[in-house]
Amino acid sequence: MDMGDPRLERVIQACETGLKALLQTAKADVFLYTCNGHGAWEAVIANLLAPGQQVLVAGTGHFSESWAVQAEAMGARVLRTPWREGYPADAQAIEAALRADSSHAIVAVFVVHTDTASGMTSNIAAVRRAMDAAGHPALLVVDVVASLGAAPFAMDALGANVVLGASQKGLMVPPGLAFVAADAAAMKVAAANPTPRFYWDWARRQSPLSYRKFCGTPPQTLLFGLEAALGLIFHEGLEQVIARHRLIAGAVHAAVQAWSEGGALALFVREPAARSVSVTTVAVAEGIDPEAMRTVAREQFQVAIAGGLGPLAGRTFRIGHLGDMNPAMILGCLAGVEAAMRVQGIPFGNGVQHAVAALAGQR
Repeated sequence: MDMGDPRLERVIQACETGLKALLQTAKADVFLYTCNGHGAWEAVIANLLAPGQQVLVAGTGHFSESWAVQAEAMGARVLRTPWREGYPADAQAIEAALRADSSHAIVAVFVVHTDTASGMTSNIAAVRRAMDAAGHPALLVVDVVASLGAAPFAMDALGANVVLGASQKGLMVPPGLAFVAADAAAMKVAAANPTPRFYWDWARRQSPLSYRKFCGTPPQTLLFGLEAALGLIFHEGLEQVIARHRLIAGAVHAAVQAWSEGGALALFVREPAARSVSVTTVAVAEGIDPEAMRTVAREQFQVAIAGGLGPLAGRTFRIGHLGDMNPAMILGCLAGVEAAMRVQGIPFGNGVQHAVAALAGQR
């Protein structure tokens, strides 16, 4: 379509309106970018942090550390709360760090809601309570790349000032489209930030004109996909989507718990409440090669599962169960993984049987 085509304007508006509804915000402006989630990170850093300013990054695993490293590369001073493997972000450590910042030098707290590498979801409400208890004015910035459209999230109710996400997970769209939602407090901080920026600049993108909103040509095909995906989510009903993800995740968790009876596998996330409804990370015992098992699953049984990332590489594999996923699909996936493990001689309990029981409401 031509950039000035009114049909394109309607698609963009539908995407913006749909994202606001999915984020459950009436207070934030939504900015769409032609990029991946790392680009959304950069947009947040560029708008909120001048070189030398401080940000507190809550430790959640590989992706929180990646975000911290990116902020440092852009000149920010990064404070980190420690991360314990298998556990969510430590709200008490966040509160302690903010209380120690008596000069209020920390501009924002960055939290990854669901860390895709560890399969762990942190309690954002607990983080907000910790920030309020510390009496600190820092902004709460949340990465929902791996959780939006799968796990419950309400931006305004949670007191999040900035939320960022991307298209390729719960939103079911090919990679390449990301968004940032920013409230008035965040826009005020951005307006006072002297950091030179152009493409990422929220102020430049606050416009009714599509070429201003996208700093050039909009990514039309991805926008068409996002409009369709949001339509599917709201046609099914957001509560029903959340319940479906919870059901399927429960089946996967039941399967892995049963697999662990063989002594070679275990659920990586120790706290059941923190186990993601989007992705499950499976830890393997020493001496087991998860990459070899993944290769067999993919090439012999046509099941693609993810490997470990960062410090978890070679120690874990991951099963994604978000977006356009139903019980039959996940049972096929689990059976394919079991077949691959059998070929590789990995001992395991009967996970598919327990997954079926979970889906049938018998566990």
